[in-house]
Amino acid sequence: MSAIVFAIPGNIDLPTGGYGYDRRLLREWRQMGVEARHLALPGGFPFPTEADLAATELLLAATAPDDILLVDGLAFGAFPEALAARFADRLVALVHHPLALETGLEAAQAAALRASERAALGHARSVAVTSPATATVLSTEFGVPESRIFVAVPGVDPAPRATGSRGDQPLQLLAVGSLIPRKGYDVLIEALTRIADRDWHLTIAGSPDYAPETAAAIETHIRSAGLADRILLAGAVQPDNLGELYDKADLFAMPSLYEGYGMVLTEALARGLPIVCTLSGAGADALPADAALKVPPGDVAALANALARLIDAPAERRQRADAAWAGAGALPRWHDAARIVARACLGGGSREVG
Repeated sequence: MSAIVFAIPGNIDLPTGGYGYDRRLLREWRQMGVEARHLALPGGFPFPTEADLAATELLLAATAPDDILLVDGLAFGAFPEALAARFADRLVALVHHPLALETGLEAAQAAALRASERAALGHARSVAVTSPATATVLSTEFGVPESRIFVAVPGVDPAPRATGSRGDQPLQLLAVGSLIPRKGYDVLIEALTRIADRDWHLTIAGSPDYAPETAAAIETHIRSAGLADRILLAGAVQPDNLGELYDKADLFAMPSLYEGYGMVLTEALARGLPIVCTLSGAGADALPADAALKVPPGDVAALANALARLIDAPAERRQRADAAWAGAGALPRWHDAARIVARACLGGGSREVG
């Protein structure tokens, strides 16, 4: 029987949504008895060196001939077509979102990634994606037949309801995600600057390591806005500590410009948190309307107004928190996502969950 070899670039233990999804698939497959193993690829993707590509080819070639090669999209989208073609008979892609849609790329970089990802996807026997929106993009813009796409939205674990802050503290806002351009933290900071007369404190949990220039610009923006004592950049936060941040939060904010899904939104929903977010991905679309205020991506005024509305209205915050908690029970679970991706690799069964 074929085994799944899950090829993932870089350090799988990093606290990002993509790596978290990958780790959870491997964990679920172990529990389900699906034969699968992790294959670490060089960390240079999505901008690999020639040495990275040579090492990747050797690693893939060293697998058993009947192994199914599931390749995380951070690497897959940057595969040269010849590399994808060599393993086409057993190659499966896992696409969180197309690499070319990452915010902050130069035009030439985006064009190169779009071309390489489209060519590589042409050699995949099937493609697993983490949202219906990404499925649509791949079929309409990257030429992937719908019949080869499997939709496996991220699962959510049951979690205790957030208790929130104490009444003698400022209202605690929480945002989670790496300090990269796509997350829109500059928009959030500018929005909060406009409502600095309210009593709030923001914690941003996310690594500064993926885009150091962006992280430095965010720090400068906070200082120049006079908000250094009101916005905490907590850095990369491990899962146990992140749970504590969710528990102490009163309101969750996600200002992203684009998301393939947006796992943090359903994680906040699972905690019963009221949410202010942008309409930037399938995760926002999945939120109950009575649990979240949703605004256009990049719209500072709309984001500021939504935040001010819930900061100023404790009763509405409680109503939206109750709606979030009520909706948490209907969230998809990780074993569903793992089954769908296993089917993409090994064949058979439904093509969509969630």
